[in-house]
Amino acid sequence: MTAEAGTEARGNGEGRGDMLDLAALWAAIKRRRAWVVVPTLAALGLSFFAVNVVTPRYTGEVRLLLESRSGFYALPGQSAQDTAGQFDAEAVQSQVQIMMSRDLAREAIKRIGLVGNPEFDSGAGALGALRKVAVMMGLGAHPADRSPEERVLEKYYDRLLVYPVARSRIVAIEFTSQDRALAAKAANTIAETYLEFQEAAKQDNARSASAWLSTTIEPLRKRVAEADAKVETFRAQHGLFAGPNNTSINAQQLADLSTQLSAARSQQAEAQAKAGMIRDAIKQGRTFEIPEVANNELVRRLIEQRVNLRAQIAAESRSLLPGHPRIKELNAQLADLEGQLRGAAERAVRTLENEAKITGQRVESFQAALDGQKKNVATSNDSEVQLRALELDARTLREQLEQYMQRYREAVARDTLNATPADARIISRAVEPIDPSFPKKLPIVLVSTLATFLIALATIVTRELLNGQARPLPQPRGPRWVSVADEEAAAKSENPTPETPRRDSVAGLLTHAGRLGHIRLDLDRPEETLAAMAERTEEPQRGLAPVMLVLDAGAEGAAKPHDLAELLAQRCRCILVDLTSDHDHGEPGFSELLAGEALFSDIIMRATGSRLHSIGPGRAGREAVFAAADLVDVALDALCETYDWVLVAAASNDEASMLEPVARRAQGGLVMSGKASNGHALEVAYRLSELTKAPVSLVLDAEHEVPMARMRQDEEEPVEA
Repeated sequence: MTAEAGTEARGNGEGRGDMLDLAALWAAIKRRRAWVVVPTLAALGLSFFAVNVVTPRYTGEVRLLLESRSGFYALPGQSAQDTAGQFDAEAVQSQVQIMMSRDLAREAIKRIGLVGNPEFDSGAGALGALRKVAVMMGLGAHPADRSPEERVLEKYYDRLLVYPVARSRIVAIEFTSQDRALAAKAANTIAETYLEFQEAAKQDNARSASAWLSTTIEPLRKRVAEADAKVETFRAQHGLFAGPNNTSINAQQLADLSTQLSAARSQQAEAQAKAGMIRDAIKQGRTFEIPEVANNELVRRLIEQRVNLRAQIAAESRSLLPGHPRIKELNAQLADLEGQLRGAAERAVRTLENEAKITGQRVESFQAALDGQKKNVATSNDSEVQLRALELDARTLREQLEQYMQRYREAVARDTLNATPADARIISRAVEPIDPSFPKKLPIVLVSTLATFLIALATIVTRELLNGQARPLPQPRGPRWVSVADEEAAAKSENPTPETPRRDSVAGLLTHAGRLGHIRLDLDRPEETLAAMAERTEEPQRGLAPVMLVLDAGAEGAAKPHDLAELLAQRCRCILVDLTSDHDHGEPGFSELLAGEALFSDIIMRATGSRLHSIGPGRAGREAVFAAADLVDVALDALCETYDWVLVAAASNDEASMLEPVARRAQGGLVMSGKASNGHALEVAYRLSELTKAPVSLVLDAEHEVPMARMRQDEEEPVEA
């Protein structure tokens, strides 16, 4: 419910009433314009005079780029080094601190010639009278007690500014002086001194390194020679000579024997295979298919003779019978040739078998030699292990010696003149400045004038606001309600006039436990009515608006609860829950909200041209609303979270049982009276004060208010709002 009511209120463009009265502030500023104009003009004149009288100062600026410049000199032939990693943000800050070191400052002071310069040297010239008195009283040291450089250091650092340029490796050096030539010279001298210091530091490092290396290399060279001698002596004693490819002789012999053994085994297997093939061919009658037999010269001649004999036998068989002696002779020759051929084949087989036997013997001899060599290698492993350890020591010492020799040569190279440039270079030298760096005339005049104007204006506004908060709240211009004792004292001291109205009803009202009072409803001055209501209201819970129960007891023509709500709506957010009568039965209202049939956005209404929000009783009537006291409290809490004032209007003749739940919940009660002499309104106020402990007030109309005789209305001036 709260969110919906707040959305409706914001949608209607409502604003808070606690806004500053800008018109009153502007009027106060115009009344006291002299307090703004005079200081502003004074500040303008003084600042203009000051910037023209003060001695100007000039600033010379030098910029250096930090980069590594040693790689090309000490290590020629190598590529440039990565300077980004060498000069990170911390490294740049370190170089800035070096530029501001005291050693560099003393050297720069000497080269610039600041000693004896009255601008920097406090000991230059005679001491003033005040300075002499201070020295005699012990309040200060005599300039002669310190060295010239020490006297200048304080002013030197005061005029020196060294800072790194953002997001770069550039460092700026600024020096300020009254002499423009001195400012430029000092900045250049400081930069050059820094570069020389860098070069000298590198040369010192190189000189120290070369001196240390020269004393270390000679003993290391002797140790290397001793280690090499130990290696050779151990190798000779144990026969661990090295062959080709830096392998030992035993290992090389073992490899050779293994190779020969493999070749002999291959030959043996080949000879055995050939012999078996020849035997199989002889058995199958395929002797001449064997390459070793067919390629034999004797076999070829025998084959030719056999061919010739077979040709003769064929020729003679045409004329001679098989039993003929010639045929028998030829067949005998042919059989002899066949025997010779078989004998040749058998000899080839025997030759191969003999070769296989010889190869087998070689294999056995190689195997025996290999086994013996393996034993020799196994026995020499321990010696080789010791030899490798000695070689490792010698190699380590030799590498260390080579590194030291290389570093020694580099250190000697760096120790020469101009061989070790500084890791920085000047990219922008200082020139004599034309415009002074101090004072900046136009900015100083503008800032001082504007600041004075704003301070004077803020002082007037603050004073008006504080005076407005400290001033008492506005009092109504109508008659003051006083107690019975005050009335009797006034009656004794003054003679009442015939026009003085009766005061008995008023006296009775004001003696009712001191909780009854009055509020003047002035449509022309809503601030006074709002201030009076705030005085006559209890403090609500934190973050909630007050609830006011308003009873209409005024006569015809007097102001109504709606008029009071309209007046409050002019200065703050106000809502009126109108339960005075059961009007507008056709429109949804508070009763539908309590029954859950409508939302706040459905029942909150606003008339055209008005800032006031209002809620009617609804179709069920106001009796249904007063009957649901618990739901009424919940709905009022929701409204109090959104609005500044919540007014619940009821009829003056309602029963106490109906009004009691709302009266107990309210932070104040209001009775619309119209006139101070309204007896019915007084009775309603008495009855309402019995239902609530909150203050109860009569709301009087300004035009109907009757002044009371001798009530100090004529004696006192009204309080200015």
